[in-house]
Amino acid sequence: MTGTGNIVANLPFPTAAGRELANAQLRANLRRATHTIRDRRLSVVGEVPDWEALRRAGAAIKDDVLARLPELLEQFEAAVTAAGATVHWARDAAEAGEIVTRLVTETGSREVVKVKSMATQEIGLNERLADAGIEAVETDLAELIVQLADDTPSHILVPAIHYNRRQIRDIFAGRMPGVDPSALSDDPPALAEAARRHLRAKFLSARVAISGANFAVAETGTLVVLESEGNGRMCLTLPETLISVVGVEKLLPTFRDLEVFLQLLPRSSTGERMNPYTSLWTGVTPGDGPQNVHVVLVDNGRTDTLADPVGRQALRCIRCSACLNVCPVYERVGGHAYGSVYPGPIGAILSPQMTGPDAGANRTLPYASTLCGACFDACPVRIDIPEVLVHLRQRGVDAKRHRPSAERTAMRAMSWVMRDRRRYAAALRAARRGSAPLRPASHAGQLRRLPWPLSAWTASRDAPLPARQTFREWWAARERG
Repeated sequence: MTGTGNIVANLPFPTAAGRELANAQLRANLRRATHTIRDRRLSVVGEVPDWEALRRAGAAIKDDVLARLPELLEQFEAAVTAAGATVHWARDAAEAGEIVTRLVTETGSREVVKVKSMATQEIGLNERLADAGIEAVETDLAELIVQLADDTPSHILVPAIHYNRRQIRDIFAGRMPGVDPSALSDDPPALAEAARRHLRAKFLSARVAISGANFAVAETGTLVVLESEGNGRMCLTLPETLISVVGVEKLLPTFRDLEVFLQLLPRSSTGERMNPYTSLWTGVTPGDGPQNVHVVLVDNGRTDTLADPVGRQALRCIRCSACLNVCPVYERVGGHAYGSVYPGPIGAILSPQMTGPDAGANRTLPYASTLCGACFDACPVRIDIPEVLVHLRQRGVDAKRHRPSAERTAMRAMSWVMRDRRRYAAALRAARRGSAPLRPASHAGQLRRLPWPLSAWTASRDAPLPARQTFREWWAARERG
């Protein structure tokens, strides 16, 4: 079974979203999952009397990191090196992929196990390793489902959110080695047991593991991974070599800062008071865990994003996915419609900044929103996503000002008409006369379909006909009466 991720990749968002909207099963799966997570989050957030103060503290800590990023990165490198690990610097996805591939190749291993990581998805690491003859095995259950389906993730936290358990059963039965299709049901414990048996063999044989990190503490060189299944901890402790791919914005200044984020992240992501597994490691511990530890610090557009005084707040993101779970657009089209590793509202502001406005569907992503503001209310680090969306829309308009534009020409003509009261009144009279033949086809003064090029408007909204009488005409008639 192949998912829809590759089908809609790189399409403009409106086109991709239109295709996804036609999938009734997808919409049902998304609605069920997002509402479940949303309700759990509201419940545990409501237990915290100082939740808003925690949000402000989280935002302040992340803003401090962004303001002192070069200094903190050097501090982190020194702490990691002192703890026996090796730090590598990657300017972009290609360089990060080359570094990780080289490190794995040097071990002689042809297979690696992976902790769920958005950073490795961002740099296309699995594909890069496959090109070098190295198989990357995803160990997060949802990531494993997506990998077996030859699909792409649809959600930051729950990559397989677009599948129901019957579909997952079919994926396991058809793609998972050693599974007897006739004996496998769609009962969740049975599916979990099949995955457990498959992954346990991988854990016990793997010599190399690859992880990301939720947080990286500059003060101590500590990396932190939060997860719910324990598979990540197996990756972090059993192999001989551990390679962690970390975005430079994941830093926290001090170990004490974790106090804030270990309250914010679980509640905002899984609706839990605390993640079942919170793993912290600092370099190499002789005789315990991986003895060859590498940290690859990735920029990949983050420095460019940091230079934008409005857009830089997107780098506060802690990848909780709370904005996806409350977004009315995401709930109806899912993550694949965004054509981006980072879907939903946060992807709509991260991707155009980090990979450029012309890459893939990026030019249309700032418009993939109603600007309702639910994402800002849910964000645990107070990223004002609507503000950044409007900013990126304006930046896109500014970039096109040197080129002719039908929309801009029309707006200039309207501006000329509206600057003079007589011109405006004459235009209204002309519009009223011109629209008279259309009134019989209207519904309560609204047209639902117009010919091209005005069909671009009525494809998603009705077009109002001019009023039969303007306010000025009504007032003048009233005065005469």
